[in-house]
Amino acid sequence: MIRVTALTAGKYDASSRFRIRQFIGPLAQHGVRVTEYWPLIDRYRIEPLPLLVMALRLPGLLASRFSEVAWLGRELASGKCTLEHLAGKKRLFDVDDAIWTPYPSDFSAAIAARCDGVIAGSAFLRDHYKNLCPRVWLVPMSVDTRVWRPAAKNPSASANSESTTGAGNTYSPRKKWTIGWLGTASNLKYLYAIEEPLADFLQRHEDARLLVCSGTRPSFHSLDASRWDFAPWSIEEEISNVQQMDVGLMPLEDSEAARGKCGFKMLAYMAVGIPVIVSPVGVNRERLAQGQIGLAATSPGDWYQALERLYQDRALAARMGATGRKVAEDHYSVEKNALLLADIFRQVAAE
Repeated sequence: MIRVTALTAGKYDASSRFRIRQFIGPLAQHGVRVTEYWPLIDRYRIEPLPLLVMALRLPGLLASRFSEVAWLGRELASGKCTLEHLAGKKRLFDVDDAIWTPYPSDFSAAIAARCDGVIAGSAFLRDHYKNLCPRVWLVPMSVDTRVWRPAAKNPSASANSESTTGAGNTYSPRKKWTIGWLGTASNLKYLYAIEEPLADFLQRHEDARLLVCSGTRPSFHSLDASRWDFAPWSIEEEISNVQQMDVGLMPLEDSEAARGKCGFKMLAYMAVGIPVIVSPVGVNRERLAQGQIGLAATSPGDWYQALERLYQDRALAARMGATGRKVAEDHYSVEKNALLLADIFRQVAAE
């Protein structure tokens, strides 16, 4: 059994959950025992207190000295190379975002240089780090398709009955054709960028609505408050919220930061069997090429037309959703990619 110490950012941190934590059980079945350590206070809440950040990291750093490999979930402190070189006998740096883009220089290059390898979540990230570290492996963002799966059919549900929730308030079970968006507060800016075509579409289709699942209530300017609902994010409800959607949105800008994203929300939509409408940027473009899973949209007119097409052709939407589900199972499942990770850990531990 290979012993691995994983140093992650926090209990509710998305990167920690989907890049590391969801693999712990499957990896154990392949001879890799992972013990995860995260700060008692979420790293992002204590960033202004760097000494406290480092103090809370010490238990994990100490534990890593007694394992074969330390698995670093991004950097230990945002935007800095700090104590990473003290972690473990061998170190692997797991990156699922262009984490260097908000800063004047690429701090992550120094971390990569001090590690035995980088595990990159996309081809874009792999290419960035291949000249900064001795070895780089591509392990794509993954989803546990055993739990992220299509909703059970409810034949008694009425697709056209009126919602009983207040305008723009909290979420209730689906009763209208639902356009969905799942994401963090920092990514709401991308949703705001397509607000006009969304408002236009919803104005023309009374039996449609927008559902936003996030940790922060959005502030729209053009959307009628009676046409959208807000589902406060929680671990317990995130899957069921996405299962209520008929189509999933992932708008992005075409920037270095966006190209570095690994597209979990797109995978979440695919895994529950709904079609996607996405900006063809980075991994979004790559996945669209893997099968007829959804539509690409760049301009406001593209977004409107894509919504109109899926709204009018429900059979096409169903086929796209089914294809997306299969692509997720075949290429992006935790079960499949745990094998890649186990092989990486065996290679590094044996050296």
